[in-house]
Amino acid sequence: MPLNHTIYIASEAQQPMDLNLLFFGKEECLPGHAWGPGVRDSYILHYIHEGTGVFRLGDHEYHLSAGEGFLIPPDTVVNYEADTEQPWVYSWIGFRGLYARTLMERAGLITTEPVYRMPDGMEHTLSNFYELLLETSTQPAGDIHAQGILYRIMYELISRLPSAERGAARSRSKEMHIRQAIEYIENSYSQKITILDISRSVGLDRTYLSSLFKERFGMSLQAFMLEYRMNRAMELLHHTSLSVGEVSRSVGYDDPFLFSKMFKKLKGMSPKKLRNEANS
Repeated sequence: MPLNHTIYIASEAQQPMDLNLLFFGKEECLPGHAWGPGVRDSYILHYIHEGTGVFRLGDHEYHLSAGEGFLIPPDTVVNYEADTEQPWVYSWIGFRGLYARTLMERAGLITTEPVYRMPDGMEHTLSNFYELLLETSTQPAGDIHAQGILYRIMYELISRLPSAERGAARSRSKEMHIRQAIEYIENSYSQKITILDISRSVGLDRTYLSSLFKERFGMSLQAFMLEYRMNRAMELLHHTSLSVGEVSRSVGYDDPFLFSKMFKKLKGMSPKKLRNEANS
């Protein structure tokens, strides 16, 4: 009977975490065994031990074999199929968390590049993670040990890249996170969002995300969001007949007095004075 084994992780440590192990498993696929097209709600990383198969994501098709692997990103349509003559044997690990996307990007694993190959001599943890994780299920505090193995896998994936590629991946990752944060602000500035809300939506620590904005724009994330809101408020004051209170609520401030104070601090005059000068 071919092996087909999935183990789901349950522990008190499974509260919101930076990186959260969900499940792992291993399968000796039957010839032509397939999954999908479909989507998953977490990141699932596969490592191929032997045999061959095909992984499809979007318009791309990847023919993979032993020593290679593929990443299924969440909420992305994929399907994969074992070869009919040499069906693959693979292990997988499912995870999510605030830093899951960041770590995958640092490893060069993104939607447009979802496959990887481990160099000779660097595949130890990846080729054995199923057995390593299986051992933790009978250990005291095994859930903590399992988290350590997951981080080790992340380390090996990132370390396999040459230093230049790691730097390029990190650079692309920075720009992507900045863009995602700006899009979140553009879509949510009228609500009572916080820096923590923005950083969680991007999957980064708020201090680190703010440092990216400082590096890119010369201002913190907090200052960027304030300026965005006040620029939007200026547009409303110039081009609509909304009252100051209505403008205040439209850019995320329930308190018109606080809004007016912040507006004057940034723009050098009160919202009322700005409107009067624009209409004079």
